[in-house]
Formats: sequence, structure tokens, C-alpha cells
Amino acid sequence: MRLELDYNKNYRIPQSQATRFHTLKHNRIKPAFNRAAISNLSATDQLRFERYGQGPARTIPYHTIHQAIEAQCLQHGDLIAARHLDQQISYSELNRQANHLAAHLNRIGIGRGDNVGLFVERSIPMLVGILGILKTGAAYVPQDPKVTPAPMQSRVIESAGLRVILTLSHLQDRIPDQSDKTILALDTLTTLSGNTVANLHLPRAPVADSDNCFVLFTSGTTGNPNGVQVTHSNVCNLLLSRPGDLGIKPGDKVAQLLNIAFDMAAWEILGCLSHGATLIIRDRDFTAAASKSNIIIATPSILGRVDADACTEAKTVAVAGEPCPRPLAETWAKKCRFYNSCGPTETTIINTAQHFQSHSRHLTIGKPTPNNTIYILDENLQPLPIGEVGEIWAGGQGISSGYINNQQLTDDRYKHDPFLNDGRMMFRTRDLGRWNEQGELEYLGRTDDQVKVRGFRVELDSVSGVLESVPGCQQAVTLKLDKDNLVAYVRPATVNISQCEQAIKAALPYYCMPAKILSLDKLPVTSRGKIDKRLLLSDSFLEPGKSTQSSEGAAS
Repeated sequence: MRLELDYNKNYRIPQSQATRFHTLKHNRIKPAFNRAAISNLSATDQLRFERYGQGPARTIPYHTIHQAIEAQCLQHGDLIAARHLDQQISYSELNRQANHLAAHLNRIGIGRGDNVGLFVERSIPMLVGILGILKTGAAYVPQDPKVTPAPMQSRVIESAGLRVILTLSHLQDRIPDQSDKTILALDTLTTLSGNTVANLHLPRAPVADSDNCFVLFTSGTTGNPNGVQVTHSNVCNLLLSRPGDLGIKPGDKVAQLLNIAFDMAAWEILGCLSHGATLIIRDRDFTAAASKSNIIIATPSILGRVDADACTEAKTVAVAGEPCPRPLAETWAKKCRFYNSCGPTETTIINTAQHFQSHSRHLTIGKPTPNNTIYILDENLQPLPIGEVGEIWAGGQGISSGYINNQQLTDDRYKHDPFLNDGRMMFRTRDLGRWNEQGELEYLGRTDDQVKVRGFRVELDSVSGVLESVPGCQQAVTLKLDKDNLVAYVRPATVNISQCEQAIKAALPYYCMPAKILSLDKLPVTSRGKIDKRLLLSDSFLEPGKSTQSSEGAAS
């Protein structure tokens, strides 16, 4: 039977679903590795390859992430789900508005298996859009039209096959290709009267854990953007198990700092709402939101701009998206629980994490998260002995279901997993790493960051790591300038360049010395909060200006 929507009442999910989190067991048996696939290793390394490479086995309490959110709406309806500027919304009101939206989308033909554009900026209607889309069985495709160029928006619309796009009234004119699309303004839909929706119904089709939750497009900095299809199973596996849940609970405040088109924003938003906490949505000043929050998720570049001393309420901080400088990790680890984590979008936000403490000997990217696996392989996809450097391949429940409408790229990056050998796929991350003797993964940069300078192979992240050991250096980035030279940037501008040069001379071969070392007060970041390497290689940064000093002696 169809569920008729009463706009003045909250849709209630069955109590049996609402209590599943508390009744299901949290442990299950780890799958056995295929011994034939690791037979090239010594007996000792076979055991370590399996032990190091497998995350804990956990049973996940919900099949879809909106089930978990609906449970919070049922149990904690009076709690505040989100705050933004002078607005706030309770869990019961969020659920009511999302039901209204889901019913409206269902009436215009949106249902299970569809993709719906969510072209918005940070706001409370953004949350209504996410939950309303998921309730229909569709996946949301997020973009921020204020920062995404129109040509890229057009490619996203075409690639994802978007027929319906949700936005905000003041952003409608920024969305291209509207002639044959249905464009709905969330801020007007959610204020319609109850009579307007009296005859609408919520969709009745069940949603499977293998259905897509969202389609996240890469930034397109190396070509056309590619849409990664992330399933409910992928999302629930990370957000509903430790450490991905970050210990979030009702009453906590979670900062929402990141762009909705970045996968880590899903960690903030869905991670918060699925545990009954309050999302503190930032405006222009992200430091204000961070200072009011208990849980902060950010890239190192964004976190580096936050005053740790001002964040007196912080209990847990997690970074991912780019290498974390050790000075930054030590600063935050002294005041709260700190996670350094890693994982591309294709492995669902992160698939490794280290609980870094101020006394930790090494800053690593840790161990596989629950129900996930990590393999260090050579170019022939053969396992490498423990301690050897190779390419990181990822397997397990976090592996997404491929690129939308790009089977060729999917076939290139996703391969049958011969180690679990259970029919699932593994993903080529193009990251380099190795296991240390403690069974933690050391990240050694991207395969494309291993460049040749004057015929010698150089790992750019190794150069940056040495620079970050210089007193006062909070962050460094090293890039290939041309076929014979490197360029490095350090922050803040007060870093002593001579000390930087001496540190590199003492630790690395001569060909690792950058032709230029420039110091900046701030390193430029992209809309997704990562270092903007393209901009750093532009003339405006390569030519020392008013706020830079360089190893060439140019300063002002």
C-alpha cells in the first residue's frame, strides 16, 4: 500500500528498524585470504600480509544511511539537527520537510535508481535536499554552482543523466542547460502549505544497500571530471563503525566546513545526522564554526588555518585528502583525539586511519578501517614483502561501484580481488606506501609524484617532509618546476629559508634540492580545501612577491 503524506505529521519508521543499532552484533568473522594469491611471499610475510592488510570485521547496523538518520529523527526528534547563521532545524522538522520533498520528487517521476542534482551552497535546505532525495531511493549528485564553472556543471549534468536538479532560489541562474531539465528551488518547496501536498505519497520501493547513495565527481584538474558511484553499503560501512563514526553521539556538535562537492563533506553531514548530533554549518568564517564544535573533519590545509587554542570544545579531529604535516598533527593531538586518515573517493572517503598521539613515534595513515583491506603490490599485481615500497590497492566493503558512464576507466582502475576472492573488486589508488613493523601504513606519495629530475627519481613528499622538520615550518609542498628543477613552498612566511636548505642537504641527495624555496603566509587551496598546486606553479607565485622570501635571496 502507498503511504499517504500528511504534511503536518512526521513519517515514522518501524520501531524494529529504529532499534537495530542496539540489537545487532558488531562483530563478524573475517573472510579468509586466498593463500594461492600470496604464495610468492615467505610464510612469515604471508601471515603479516593478511594480518596487516585486513581491517576489523564488523556487522553494520543499517543497510542505508537514511535509515540511520530516520532512526535519529524518531528517537531524538526534539534535538537540533543543524544550525546555520540565525537558523536552526530540529530532527523532526528535518524529517517532515524531507518527507514532503521525497513525495514531491516521487510525483514527478523520481525513484529508485535515479540521480538527482543537488546544486546548492551550505545551508539547511541542503540537508533537506540530501535526505529527501535518499528517501525516494535516488542518489544525490552534489555541486556548488558558485564555484563550479558552467562547462563542468554541464558535463556533470550530462554524465549523471540528471533530469531534476534541486537548488536555491538565488542560484538558479547559475545552472546551465535548463531547457529540458526540471529545476526546483528547495527554499520555496519546503515552505509550501500542507494543502499543497495533500495528495502526495512517499515512494514504497525498498532501497538496497547496493544502490547508490551519491555520485561524487572528481575535481577535473587532470582532465574531465569522473563521477564515482558510492553505494549505501559503502557509506554505512564507514560512518556506522569505529573509527569512521568518530564517536559522534546525540548532543555533540559537528563542524560542516567543506564544499558539498567534496566527499569529505558527506563524512561531516551524513556522519553527524546518522548519530543524532548537531551540524554547525559554517558561513564565510569557517574558524567560527570549528571553534564551536566537538568534532572537526578537514583537510590539513583547512585545519592549518584554524587556531587550535580557540577550539576549546574540540574532542575529536580527523584529517584526510592530502598529506598531514607532523607539526599540525602534534598540535591537535595534544588537545583531543586526532585521526590521520587516507583514501580516495573510490574507496569511500577514507579506508585507513591512525589514532595519532603526541607520543607516537611515526605519523602514518594507520590501518584499514572495518571490513576493508589494503594490499601493497608491484606493477604485476603481485604482493610485495612487508616493508617494501609498492602501490596501494584497496579492497573490501568500501570499494565503490565504479565510474558512471565510463566503463573503460572503471575496467582500468577496478580489478577482481584475488586475495579475498569472493567476487568483489579491488581499486588501484595510485598511491605509494609500505607497511612498517608495527603494521601501520606509511604513505609515500602519489605514483605521479615520483618525478625524475636530471635523470634521478625523486619523491616529492619526501622533500616536503624534510622541510616540515625545520623549526617553525607548519606545512610544505614540493612540485616539479621543469625537467631539471623542483620548487618548494613553506609556510608561514617567517620560516628560515637557509635552515630549509641545510635540512635538505643533510637528509637528501643533491638532486633533491629545489631551485627555489619560497615562503608564504598562506598556501592557496582549491574549493575542496586541498593545496592548489596548479596555482602555485603560476607566475604569480613563482616570482617572489610582497609576501614571499626565497632561497634566491629575493624578499620584500
